[in-house]
Amino acid sequence: MRISFHGADQGVTGSCHLIECAGKRLLIDCGLYQGSRELEEENAEPFGFDPAEIDLLLLSHAHLDHCGRIPLLARRGFRGEIVTTAASRELARLVMLDAAHLQEEEAEYKQRKASRHGNHRPRIQPLYTTLDALNSLDFFGRVARYGEPLQLAPGIRATFVDAGHILGSASILLELEEGGQRRRVLFSGDLGNAGRPILRNPAPPPTADVVVMETTYGDRRHKQLAPSIEELYEAINDTFRRGGNVIIPTFALERSQEILFHLREGLEAGRLPRTVQVFLDSPMAISATEIFRRHPECYDAETMDLFREGRDPFALPGLRFTRQTADSMAINRIGGGAVIMAGSGMCTGGRVRHHLKHHLWRRDCSVVFVGYAANGTLARRIIDGAERVHIFGEEIPVRARIYTIGGFSAHADQAELLDWHAATGRPHTTYLVHGEERSMRAFARRIRDGRVVMPRLHQAFRL
Repeated sequence: MRISFHGADQGVTGSCHLIECAGKRLLIDCGLYQGSRELEEENAEPFGFDPAEIDLLLLSHAHLDHCGRIPLLARRGFRGEIVTTAASRELARLVMLDAAHLQEEEAEYKQRKASRHGNHRPRIQPLYTTLDALNSLDFFGRVARYGEPLQLAPGIRATFVDAGHILGSASILLELEEGGQRRRVLFSGDLGNAGRPILRNPAPPPTADVVVMETTYGDRRHKQLAPSIEELYEAINDTFRRGGNVIIPTFALERSQEILFHLREGLEAGRLPRTVQVFLDSPMAISATEIFRRHPECYDAETMDLFREGRDPFALPGLRFTRQTADSMAINRIGGGAVIMAGSGMCTGGRVRHHLKHHLWRRDCSVVFVGYAANGTLARRIIDGAERVHIFGEEIPVRARIYTIGGFSAHADQAELLDWHAATGRPHTTYLVHGEERSMRAFARRIRDGRVVMPRLHQAFRL
């Protein structure tokens, strides 16, 4: 039995871990690197294993940094089975097709730019195409249900446990047996922040011998949710008093739906003006919201009660979905009184960059960050106080008011991560992944039981 690490190792994106047991090779996730140009270029590097030799891929959830390299895996020879929850299956299809479209657009843009400069090198290819993404969907097989063990192969059994992070997210317990040895290996996936609306809290983890654990917020505590909601309302009201618009860079999965939930509550409670215009300017977020409505098996009791009463938790007066590019462009003709939610959450692509170009230089506007921003991203540069940023080749001064509201995080904070880890029993080894080095080291110092390892890329260990 062996485990090796091929992504999100002393970094926050690109999750990909390999288990070898009983003659089978299993991947846990196969995500895209996101952030700086150097990270993006790593996506095209060899995986560190032969995709054709992978028998199974277990997908913890459908965020791009966990599923975004699956089409590339299939393009390079993967012919195994992908196992995940029903909700993750639907969301992954949406995410991978969107990513493929963006890859194709980026390659076309680079090709036009090279041609304008007289560079006649071979045609620039995308990392993968829409056809690659569609082909990868053929490998999705069995559907996992929370708490129900799946016998994947002789000596290999998997149980998906509700991680409470996004719709369909899971921690994954592997029960492995080989040569008379048995190991219980638990992958946390991304763990949710308890007490938030819509989804259930993370389920208590099973006990394990080995834990592979995310550490995104391993060095800090979150703000409380209630004050964060109040801060959101005040940011919107203050911006409207100044006559401007509010830009909220949002992740299409979970964060967009959660902000819609709170905006609806704010309107119903009279905390926001009835005249507010809300634009969900993200085709993927619009489709994700429709998928959310189809999976009540993931909801908490409060959200289930809303549906039973015939109320849509994501619907509010003044909400407009803008799928078409022309409708998105028209939003920027609105001078004030609008809340514009657009992807991506880290401002690495998508329509939000166009809205930032039109609003960052305006003192009467605000940009409200409600999610994690990795090093090297445009969002992080703005949060860290950059006076000017480059967007679409232009230098844009940052004059808008910048808010960073941490209480909306979909990730568990340090205290929640420690509680979760303690509930796994006393694992003899804990591997820390999916976090910046500073966060990992701070979290490692708080673990009292067993050996703690922060693996490097492509590093392997015996189980």
